Amino acid sequence: MDKLFKIFRFTETDAKALEGQSIEPHVHDFEELIIGAEGKISHFIDFDDETVYAPFVSFVTQGKPHLLRPQTHEGKCDLWVIRFRSEFMSETIFNLYSYFHIRANITLPTNRCFGRLTSLCEMMHDEVNRPNPNLSVIKQLLTTLLTMVYNEKPEDPELESSNAHSQTYANFLRILEENFRRPEKISFYAEKLFMSERNLNLICQEVMQQSVGEIIETRKLTEAKNLLINSNKTIAEIGFELGYNEKAYFSKVFKRKTGQTPSDFRDEMKELISK
Repeated sequence: MDKLFKIFRFTETDAKALEGQSIEPHVHDFEELIIGAEGKISHFIDFDDETVYAPFVSFVTQGKPHLLRPQTHEGKCDLWVIRFRSEFMSETIFNLYSYFHIRANITLPTNRCFGRLTSLCEMMHDEVNRPNPNLSVIKQLLTTLLTMVYNEKPEDPELESSNAHSQTYANFLRILEENFRRPEKISFYAEKLFMSERNLNLICQEVMQQSVGEIIETRKLTEAKNLLINSNKTIAEIGFELGYNEKAYFSKVFKRKTGQTPSDFRDEMKELISK
């Protein structure tokens, strides 16, 4: 995606235009949040195919294969599709990963709160379409929307307790959030969770199809991107803050994961933000 943030509305006209068209499983290089006010979606993700009726919230993390087809229900379809790069919400993105890792699609009760979610989407849409949109305003509105989603998630004790691996993964993300700036090894996280490195790796592979090391590195680089965009710190200072003692090694890891040097990424983001 060539922008930090995008939002658009998907209506029954758009859903009808998709009827009969082939949609292949694919992956995104951005995060996608869908707020479904009316209609339904057919969603294949995490090796499961589910039909979800509005009102619902669906989240797809970047890099996760899925197939989503919006559809009308009782002749209606009204979805808000929010797409953003992980560095845009680096301080909350792993909360999203933790919140939605058990179930990508969550049906919410129809009440005043859900109406406020769509109002926040309208406000973000209005801000994006201003001549000079303020990304700080958009970020605050999205943060508010996510806070409301977290508070409205229906309780499902059976689901939460039935999968010990999911709970372990959520605990790992919590510990990671407190320690990712430190140069800790995988053994540190395994010991905190009272398990072996091998078992922790198996759980992360099961839940996210990534190793523990990859998840730790992703968290570090997400924060690195945030600092490159929102601070004037040097490349060396950012690397040191995230536990990389050598600027050259930090730059090497960054380029291997993103395809760009930290300097090139910072220059690209400045250009995008100034548009």
